[in-house]
Amino acid sequence: MLSTEKETLRNQFPFKLPKETIGDLDAATAARVMAASSDIAMIVDRDGIIRDISVTMSDLPGNGFADFVTRRWVDTVTSDSRAKVEEILQDATTLQQSRWREVNQQSPGGSVPVRFRGIDAGHDGRVILLGRDLRADQALQQRILQSQQTMERDYVRLRQAESRYRALFHIASEAVIIVEPGSRRIVEANPAAGALLGVDSATLIGQLFLKLFHTDSRDQVQTLLGNSVATAQTESIPVRLADGRSGFKAQASLFRQEGMVHALISLSSTQAEPPVSDYESQMKLLRVINRIPDAFVLTDGDMNILDVNLAFLELAQLPSSEAAKGEPLGRFLGRPGVDLRVLTRNLREHGWVSNFGSIVRTILGDQEDVELSAVSVQVGSDTAHGLVIRRSRRSQPTPAAQAGQLPRTAEELTQLVGTLSLREIVAETTDVIERMCIKAALNLTGNNRASAAEVLGLSRQSLYSKLSRHGLGSADLDIPQEH
Repeated sequence: MLSTEKETLRNQFPFKLPKETIGDLDAATAARVMAASSDIAMIVDRDGIIRDISVTMSDLPGNGFADFVTRRWVDTVTSDSRAKVEEILQDATTLQQSRWREVNQQSPGGSVPVRFRGIDAGHDGRVILLGRDLRADQALQQRILQSQQTMERDYVRLRQAESRYRALFHIASEAVIIVEPGSRRIVEANPAAGALLGVDSATLIGQLFLKLFHTDSRDQVQTLLGNSVATAQTESIPVRLADGRSGFKAQASLFRQEGMVHALISLSSTQAEPPVSDYESQMKLLRVINRIPDAFVLTDGDMNILDVNLAFLELAQLPSSEAAKGEPLGRFLGRPGVDLRVLTRNLREHGWVSNFGSIVRTILGDQEDVELSAVSVQVGSDTAHGLVIRRSRRSQPTPAAQAGQLPRTAEELTQLVGTLSLREIVAETTDVIERMCIKAALNLTGNNRASAAEVLGLSRQSLYSKLSRHGLGSADLDIPQEH
C-alpha cells in the first residue's frame, strides 16, 4: 500500500520547464514564495532541528512558534504526532513530493493542528516544511457535527410526536377521516370510521369523500369542504350516510402536512347512545394492573392517593391498600420538598413525565432509589395522575460517608442529599476526615500517641478524647500506653 502511494506521488504533474519559466530564484524570493503559500514554513536540517521559521497567521507567533528555532521539530509536537513527523521527514528525502499529514504543534495556549508537507531542499539534507493552520477547518467540522446532532434530535422528536398522534388517531373512538380538499379524495381513515361505515378503514383510502354520503347530503358536504379551506374550523352540519342512515353530524378542521392543505373530518352521531356496561373488561384491566411487577399509584389532582396495586404495597411495606388511600403521596415518595414539586410542575406543564429519579420511603423508615413515569389525565372537571414506579436500574454505590469512608468524588457526596440534612452531611464528612487524619498520624509516629498529638497540633487530652469518640482505642489499633 505504501509503494502504491509513493508511485502515485511520483506520477503527479510538476512544472515541465521550471528553468525556462521560473528561472533561478534567489533566497529572498524563495522565502517569500514559501511564506505566501503556507501559514507556517520551517527549514529543518538533516538532524531534524528547526533552523528557521516563518509564520504568516497573525495569532500564531503569540502561541510560542517563534521559540521553535534551534529545537528538534519532534520535540515541539504532541506525543501522538511524533511518528508523523518522522514520516514527513523521511518521505521528503525519498519522494519528489510527500503527502500532507496532520500534526499537533505544542504551544502555551494548547495544541494547534497544522497540516504539513515536506520538500527536500537539496542542500545538506535540509527539508522545507509547508504548514496550513487547521483550526478553522476543525471549528467548521465541529459546527457541522453539532448541526447534524441537532437535526437528528429534532428528527427523533418529530418521529416520536408522529407516533403519538398516529396512535391517538387509531385508538380514537370518534370516526376521523382525512381528505385532500382539492381532489376530494380520502387520504386516511381511522378504524372507528371504518366501523361506522361498515367497511375496512383501509379500503376507504383513495375513494371520493362525497360517495360516503347520501345524495341529499352531498351539497352540504361539498360546502363543508369549501368552507374548511377558508376557515380553520367549521361548524358541524347534519349529514346522512350513503346507506340511508341519518342522525349524524360532520365537522371539518384544516391543517397542513408536507406543504399540502388537508381537511380533518370528524363524524359522530347526534343521538345519545345508551351507556354500555363493560364491567368484565374493566375488571380484567384492574386485575392486570394489580398483578404487574411495577408499582402503580393513582392520585387526585392534589397528589392524594386514590388507589395502589400490590407491588406498591410491597415497595412501601404497607399491610393493605386501605393504609395508603387518602394519604398524601409525599408521605411515601420523593425527597422532602423537592421531588413532588418538580414532578407536579412537569405534569401540569407537559402532561407526562418519563424516567424521573426519586426515592420511596417505607413505613419502617427505609429508603430505596426508584424511577417513575407519570401521566396526568382529565376526568370530567377533575384531574387524576397515574404513576408507574420501579426500582432504579442504575447501579448506585452506598454513599461513602455512610460506609465509614471518605467520599472520593462530589457525586458520592451529593447522593447524601435528601437522605441527610446539610448539617448532618457536614458533620459526617468532618468525622470521617478527622478519623483518617488521626490514623495517619498514629501510623506516621509508630502508634506513639504523644508524638501523634504533636503532629496533629492537639493536646494529649484532646487526642485521647477524639480516640475514644471515634473508637480508636488500644483495642482497635494496638497502641501502646505511655508510662
